[in-house]
Amino acid sequence: MTILTTARLRLEPFADHHLDGLHAMNRLPEVMQYITGQPETREDTQAGIDRVKARWAEWGYSWWAFIDPEHERVAGAGCIQHLGRERHLPLEIGWRLHPDYWRRGLASEAAEAMAAFAFTGLGAPLLTAIRHPDNRASAQVMARLGMRYRGMEHWHDTWVAVHEMSAAEWAARHPAPP
Repeated sequence: MTILTTARLRLEPFADHHLDGLHAMNRLPEVMQYITGQPETREDTQAGIDRVKARWAEWGYSWWAFIDPEHERVAGAGCIQHLGRERHLPLEIGWRLHPDYWRRGLASEAAEAMAAFAFTGLGAPLLTAIRHPDNRASAQVMARLGMRYRGMEHWHDTWVAVHEMSAAEWAARHPAPP
């Protein structure tokens, strides 16, 4: 399992010891507003960790807990996973942050690291991201990452705004050193 680091975060694959921190974030209505619309129970969070651990074991990628190394606290979570949870579908990038960490650029920082993992580590040809149409903060992160708006599509039983970036677009923004 791959641990990623950024200037201000350590991204660790979900593990049981992340339960308290992930649940502290996922139980907040403002965090889940644009995701499921419902706060998670502790049991929901544990079930999610269990699913993610199985995906890491099978695929070698899934969800990371974003750890604030200064305080050893869960600051957020993000993923590289299949958009429809089936391996033949394109890879999706996603994120969420605890409100204590909003408006600091951490979602963009983590998204850069996860996208680099997807394109350079996994050789992904395309990366997609979906968001609730009203979620402007995620739209801004997607734009900073270099993703293009593709349009409204029906995923996970709802209409979402879809953004994407190809490996060629990523490479143009991140040229390999000579």
